[in-house]
Amino acid sequence: QVQLVESGGGLVQPGGSLRLSCAASGSIFSANIMAWYRQAPGTQRELVARIINGGSTYYADSVKGRFTISRDNAKNTVYLQMNSLKSEDTAVYYCELVAGLSMYWGQGTQVTVSS
Repeated sequence: QVQLVESGGGLVQPGGSLRLSCAASGSIFSANIMAWYRQAPGTQRELVARIINGGSTYYADSVKGRFTISRDNAKNTVYLQMNSLKSEDTAVYYCELVAGLSMYWGQGTQVTVSS
């Protein structure tokens, strides 16, 4: 059984920064893709950033230049550094891990950007 535990969310003022972490544990043989999604109230879950095992990354246009995704394969951990946060970044952020044909999700961590 694979478990994903997110941390690092909270309340931050516009223009501030947060760093999210997602640690994976369990029977992980090869985490091919690790990603961050977010979901604001009344909206669909959207992909924020993704990093493939080889290091290739993808970012949603709305976060390019502000967010950075990285991973530590030895620790099975993925990070999301969020800078220059805006009110529209407010959402629950979810971690996703794809290993082979299996997909796993974390429980989510709330990020609130407000003055």
